[in-house]
Amino acid sequence: MAEVDQFCSTQLIDGDGEFNVVGLDNFMRTTNFSQCGLSYAVVAIMGPQSSGKSTLLNHLFHTNFREMDAFRGRSQTTKGVWIAHCVGIEPFTVAMDLEGTDGRERGEDDTTFEKQSALFSLAIADIVLINMWCHDIGREHAANRPLLKTVFQAMTRLFSPRKTTLLFVIRDKTKTPLEYLEPILREDIQKIWNAVSKPESLKDTPLSEFFNVEVTALSSFEEKEELFKEQVAQLRQRFVNSISPGGLAGDRRGVVPASGFSFSTQQIWKVIKENKDLHLPVHKVMVATVRCEEIANEKLQRLSSDEDWLALEEAVKHGPVSGFGRMLSSILETYFSEYDMEAFYFEEGVRHAKRKQLESKALDIVHPAYLNLLGHLRFKALEDFKSRLEQMLKKGEGFAASAHACTESCMLEFDQGCADAAIRQANWDASKIREKLCRDIGAHILSVRNAKLSELMASYEKELSRSLSEPVESLFGANGKDTWASIRKLLARETKIAASKFSTAISSYELDQPTIEKMLQDLRDYARNVVEKKAREEAGKVLIRMKDRFSTVFSHDNDSMPRVWTGKEDVKIIAKNARAESLRLLSVLAAIRLDEKPDKIENVLFSSLMEGTPSIACSQYKRIATSLDPLGSSTWEEVSPNNTLITPVQCKSLWRQFIAETEFTIAQAISAQEAYKQSNSWLPPPWAIVAMVVLGFNEFMFLIRNPLYLLFLFVAFLLSKAMWIQMDVPAQFQRGTLVGLISISSKFLPTIMNLLRRLSEEAQGHQTPQQSSIRFQSFRNQSPLNPTSSIPESSVSSNISASDDGIEYTSPNLTHRTSTTIQEAELS
Repeated sequence: MAEVDQFCSTQLIDGDGEFNVVGLDNFMRTTNFSQCGLSYAVVAIMGPQSSGKSTLLNHLFHTNFREMDAFRGRSQTTKGVWIAHCVGIEPFTVAMDLEGTDGRERGEDDTTFEKQSALFSLAIADIVLINMWCHDIGREHAANRPLLKTVFQAMTRLFSPRKTTLLFVIRDKTKTPLEYLEPILREDIQKIWNAVSKPESLKDTPLSEFFNVEVTALSSFEEKEELFKEQVAQLRQRFVNSISPGGLAGDRRGVVPASGFSFSTQQIWKVIKENKDLHLPVHKVMVATVRCEEIANEKLQRLSSDEDWLALEEAVKHGPVSGFGRMLSSILETYFSEYDMEAFYFEEGVRHAKRKQLESKALDIVHPAYLNLLGHLRFKALEDFKSRLEQMLKKGEGFAASAHACTESCMLEFDQGCADAAIRQANWDASKIREKLCRDIGAHILSVRNAKLSELMASYEKELSRSLSEPVESLFGANGKDTWASIRKLLARETKIAASKFSTAISSYELDQPTIEKMLQDLRDYARNVVEKKAREEAGKVLIRMKDRFSTVFSHDNDSMPRVWTGKEDVKIIAKNARAESLRLLSVLAAIRLDEKPDKIENVLFSSLMEGTPSIACSQYKRIATSLDPLGSSTWEEVSPNNTLITPVQCKSLWRQFIAETEFTIAQAISAQEAYKQSNSWLPPPWAIVAMVVLGFNEFMFLIRNPLYLLFLFVAFLLSKAMWIQMDVPAQFQRGTLVGLISISSKFLPTIMNLLRRLSEEAQGHQTPQQSSIRFQSFRNQSPLNPTSSIPESSVSSNISASDDGIEYTSPNLTHRTSTTIQEAELS
């Protein structure tokens, strides 16, 4: 293949007819041709070999096509088809140099490539230059008459009508004026066109529908070179803006964008090359083919724009149309009949083939509307089925019977709609749509049935949950010996009731027996799961339950009355029994026992955790064969891991925590007993009384012999009693020993002074303005003087000071001012 030179010229098709795809792509890339859009033009030149075609293009477009060297003789210079960018021409223009015709290199009989290349140039070029000698005008072969005839005929058959400019360039113009030469040339061209066999539709089409014929003349390049260049320069101006309205280029209706130029030229050359020597069909077949196809296309076009058809198509888009098949059959029959009438005289085989094509294309046009109609029928049938089924179920009809009746009625209506939509011209099959409708109805039945069954199942599950949760929780709280046996009985009873009701409720669904059994089993499993879930919840709160149980047994007697610790109760036995009850609760919640399988959990727990065993089970505990640490395992013997709620190790840990948290309660009970005993015993112990009598005998006798000492002691007792009451000693020590001592020491001297002053006033016979008595102090010990006395006394230390009106107590947060008059009689 040829290469791209400095003027971007490249060989498009070589002499053997091979298309240079790589070269064309390279040409378009280097010249930016592909970016031009629709703004480009293609100029081709054809003519006899060695007639100066390449020379003319080089001078006209400043290209660099290879030219013949006249000094080396006349021979073929351009082989195949070459293209180049026309420099300085706007818009972007491509020049195409064709191999010359009538060359001795290919021989007299090998004209195939000449015809193919000429047809190729006419197919893609906007302007075709026909290079011919002036003295050859009027000659049969020199003027390319046979070649033009073949090209014209093939052009009408292979390509859509496209107006191309044919610019005949008369070389080496003689003295004969152009105005005399041009009519002769145009007459020859018209004769060639008239002689071409054309389809019936183009029979009366003038040459001007396909070509704009232009004629120009140039002087001899060798004899009048300067004049030749001047005339070429003038001709060049005609190619500027050639694609503008009124420009030299012909009709550009079929032009492709520049980005698709490469693919377009390849396909055109492929079609041309496959026609091998452009052998034309017989005239009759050709005319029949073209004309029947035109008639068929015209009928299809009319059908596509038919008002009745468009109205029918639009109506089908919005819903079912009654009488669709009858109306559409009438429309189609009209156009098929018209085709038969217009194509009656054409070749029979071609006519029938084109009619089949017409029927196929026409049915392709109307078939989507038919499918739309079936879609509407299917949708309507499905919606009717849904609404009817819902209404029947609301009336209380059985589900299976309702579904069967609705299905039959809706499918019958759909079949009637399909029959109404059928047309005579086609045997369209609606079975797939019908099958889809059946599947949709079946899916909806299944969906509704599953929803209803789910609702039923949910309601019965809710009922089971309500009937099991609270009773099971109550049974666990009761901590009876047969807790799990009671739970099993409760579970079996409630499950049986629910299963019986559920079986009755689903009988109208006509389910198969395996499905019914599975649903009943699911219901039983749900009931079991409710119990297991509740057991796991209780096991999670087992420590709280154990402490509550311990507190209940420990703090209440056998009559469920609160226990008063008087010291007569045996705290150890009571605590042991309470712990035993708590441990029994732990054993109940250690595992799920819904399968009535025996286990030794309670025995193991009592033997391992209780110091002594209950008498009722003493013999059983002795028979337990345990390892060194029965609670050192993570599983219970004869209990599966799935049924284990609390492992032995966890039981051991919980028991230790339980013991630690209940020891304080026991200690409180013991302390309460001691406090009760102390509160009911005011006398010192007997040994103390004996010691006092023995050791104090001499002092007692001394007081008997000296009465003054007794009087002194009596007065001292009275003063001490008054001081005791006045300072409220017990209340001071409630704050603490140190705080009490500090408070008493601060109040001691003011209290003495106050008492002495009161005694002095009484002795003189003067009464104080405000009477008071020691009863004030007694009342003070019983109730507060005002609401502010509720402030904790331990938080502050009080100060006492004497005043004329009474005694004033002060503290950082509170000040009490009280006036008291101690009557002499009361003090005495």
